[in-house]
Amino acid sequence: MGSQIGRDGESAMARKYSVAVLALTCVFSASFGWSWGPLTWVIPGEIFPVEVRSAGQGISVAVNLGATFVLTQTFLSMLCSFKYATFIYYAAWVAVMTAFVVAFLPETKGVPLEAMGAVWARHWYWGRFVKVQQPAKNTDALIN
Repeated sequence: MGSQIGRDGESAMARKYSVAVLALTCVFSASFGWSWGPLTWVIPGEIFPVEVRSAGQGISVAVNLGATFVLTQTFLSMLCSFKYATFIYYAAWVAVMTAFVVAFLPETKGVPLEAMGAVWARHWYWGRFVKVQQPAKNTDALIN
């Protein structure tokens, strides 16, 4: 896109390039829908311990919807200002998101929801903020 319309968008883009940009934008949207898109719904359901799962999921959804609103409101003005660099900007954020996931999110495959507190407590970074709570003692045994 940048090679066709110029740095400031002063040139018209040939039809075949316009179709290619449209097709690549559709491929990007489909790829996002099959990769990062669903993760905003799946990961919060897997990473929160049972005790705070509903609150965590609710906050996650609210933040996701707020970020989506900001993104949709700013995309066109970014495209007008930055031209093709808008796509480079978003690609850089995908790289940052990937690095964050690799470094800060633990693997949850095969981990029951009840054990997520211990997973967070053992994590190299989050372990300093999360402490595993000891299960409550059986009070019935103490009464008898």
